[in-house]
Amino acid sequence: MAHVARFCRTPDQSRELNQLSYPAIIISASGMATGGRILHHLMNHLGDRRCSVVCAGFQAGGTRGARLVAGEHSIRIFGQDVTVNAEIVSLPGMSARADASQIIDWLKTAHRAPQHVYITHGEHDAADALRRRIQQELGWRASVPMMGDRVDVLS
Repeated sequence: MAHVARFCRTPDQSRELNQLSYPAIIISASGMATGGRILHHLMNHLGDRRCSVVCAGFQAGGTRGARLVAGEHSIRIFGQDVTVNAEIVSLPGMSARADASQIIDWLKTAHRAPQHVYITHGEHDAADALRRRIQQELGWRASVPMMGDRVDVLS
């Protein structure tokens, strides 16, 4: 039986992908193509129209992943403009992250309410919507700190 997928678990196995001379489908872990091994794979395969790049999960606005999904024809990687000839496929439902309802359900399992919940991840509008749900559904204090805000946390 032929192998249809090859999982690259080590940096060395990942580096081997950069030497491929035949069409490939590169699937990266959920992320936004902002750093890591995927940048090397993109650099080596985006220009090949025989290849496909699957963007799994949510791609935050302004990131390479979001720009690829939006159809940009050139992406800057390692200081070089790379032409996008590969097929770009978006699978937004493939995220390993919890959605707002799953987070609320998880928070409900707390033995007691925290003094305050700080939402520090995600797009601002989505984070603020989660803040409102935490306040409305759980009656807990919650906020979305801005970049550079300081919070004193007492034990």
